Amino acid sequence: MSETTQAAQAAKTPAAKFGGRGINIGIAAAAVVTVIGLVLWGMQLSGGLVQTGMRNLDSWGLYITSFMFLVGLSAGGLIISSVPRAFGMKGFGGISKVAVWTSICCTVLAIGFVVIDLGQPLRLWELFAYSNLGSPLMWDIIVLSTYLIMSIIYLWATVRYENGKGSEKALRVISVVALVTAVLVHSVTAWIFGLQQAHEFWHTALLAPWFVSSALVCGVALVLVVIIALRRAGYMALAQENVVKMVKLLGTFVCVDLYFFVCDLLTSAFPGGSGTEVVNMLVAGPLAPFFWVEVVGCAITAVIAFVPKLRTNPLIVVGSLLAIVGIFCKRVQLLVGGFQIPNIDYAGVMTPYTVTDATGSLTNAYRGMVYWPQPIEFGIVLGVFGFGALLLLLGFKYLSLKPTEKSH
Repeated sequence: MSETTQAAQAAKTPAAKFGGRGINIGIAAAAVVTVIGLVLWGMQLSGGLVQTGMRNLDSWGLYITSFMFLVGLSAGGLIISSVPRAFGMKGFGGISKVAVWTSICCTVLAIGFVVIDLGQPLRLWELFAYSNLGSPLMWDIIVLSTYLIMSIIYLWATVRYENGKGSEKALRVISVVALVTAVLVHSVTAWIFGLQQAHEFWHTALLAPWFVSSALVCGVALVLVVIIALRRAGYMALAQENVVKMVKLLGTFVCVDLYFFVCDLLTSAFPGGSGTEVVNMLVAGPLAPFFWVEVVGCAITAVIAFVPKLRTNPLIVVGSLLAIVGIFCKRVQLLVGGFQIPNIDYAGVMTPYTVTDATGSLTNAYRGMVYWPQPIEFGIVLGVFGFGALLLLLGFKYLSLKPTEKSH
């Protein structure tokens, strides 16, 4: 399909003029949500992390869950943007700059959640002043910072190349480095969990490829939702065949991710296996709602991706959102599941804040979920995502992200 035909199709959309009142209202609403989040964060800073649902036995909660989720959203967007350039393949119709910008926004939010989880932002300097380079936590900080810088450089180089000021060879080199960094950032994040032998649910070599496959699922899904919305708003012209290619790619990534999950579950649930308790916790225990939302949602996404009659734009958006929600539920299972099962058989200090039922025996103390976020956590998380929406919309309004002739 020619560029003229694509542009004509875009002009027929109900909102062919982009950047008017609608986006300004969106920016204002996102700014209000961001301010509310900042106010709640100020309350948390003054009262301490004791206001959250995190305690000694579950020292990570919704903030780190959101961090893992956003790193996946970010890495997936950058990977599908850089792979075509890195390997000289046909791309997806000029979505590169939009995908990279969504990746940058997600990375900024992920770093923000790390700062929030520290309790006090002034503790950031301690990470570097007293850093232990043998710790996977420091590896993650280093690679995540490098990843953000590389994403910005990649976007800058792409815009420069499309304006006729850079070489294709240089852009290809940058895309290769960005691709490697995107894979590394998720692998290192997985190692933070996988190298902790004390947690049955985390200690597996499959965690790194599992993280990468999940990143590809939610990253592609997010880019699909964004580009369909932007095309509807008249921001960019994109042939439907490119959308279909991305949907098929999403379906493939979903199947691979579910395959990894099934392999891990079957290995753990095999008679005599040490992970039987973990599988029971996911399939029929307190984390079962998250497990089945992920499995059923991703299965529906795969059906939409591979059945031609179902590949309409509304159903593509629905399938993409189901995939994103499913991967978030997967992150919840991973983080909370690692704390859910006690690592030792001896009783410690038991209070209503460390176990779900402090009035009974040790057997039923962990019958429910060991962690659930408090309202202040939900509010702060909502504020951070509001800030992400603000960054995204400001980028669409003021940055040069629209496809050009070289974008295709």
